[in-house]
Amino acid sequence: MKHTKTYQSSKVNTPNGTIIIEGPLPSSELSKYHFHEDLTAFRPAPKQFEAILSIADFPEGRIVIARTEHTIIGYVTYLHADPLERWSKFKMEDLLVLGAIEVIPAYRAVKIASKLLQVSMSDEYMENYIIISTEYYWHWDMKGTKLSIWDYRKVMEKMMAAGGLVPSPTDDPEIISHPANCLMVRIGKNVPDVSIKQFDKLRFLQRHQYRNMREGF
Repeated sequence: MKHTKTYQSSKVNTPNGTIIIEGPLPSSELSKYHFHEDLTAFRPAPKQFEAILSIADFPEGRIVIARTEHTIIGYVTYLHADPLERWSKFKMEDLLVLGAIEVIPAYRAVKIASKLLQVSMSDEYMENYIIISTEYYWHWDMKGTKLSIWDYRKVMEKMMAAGGLVPSPTDDPEIISHPANCLMVRIGKNVPDVSIKQFDKLRFLQRHQYRNMREGF
């Protein structure tokens, strides 16, 4: 599968100035900017920037950023599933994982995260992919936002809906280990039926494997 990436951009006016949302960008462009030191949700900012630069140059990798003139204040990443995760089992070229989305606290009240998703999906080629995001409550910043687990879940769902992702059932053990966890999914309009059927097997992999064992496959 050829992973075509077409640059998209938008501007958002905020009380702290104009923010540019743009991407997908290669590492050569990303490296021109400062990565804000408050982008630490997943690892220290310098290490996270290293990871983002690496993802940007994967054939399928996509990085869309939110920035001031010189500083990245938010980003979203897309890439194939980690080889150790169940979502990589069938090696689906048209399945991408929304691996991370993060915005510094100073800009969280102006819907930058939603805009990152909207700009991401404005590339027509995204209609060739199934996009998933695995949401685990233990990754949520409930302390910083002062939201309850269920209020955070509502905010997260609303944000993901801006990119067309909706909750989808699964029997993944980690996701079903807590009722607040969920699988978010967006199926592009150009995804073939064979991929959708294969993805359905992935969503209910345990059930599928159990059925095969019972039938002697």
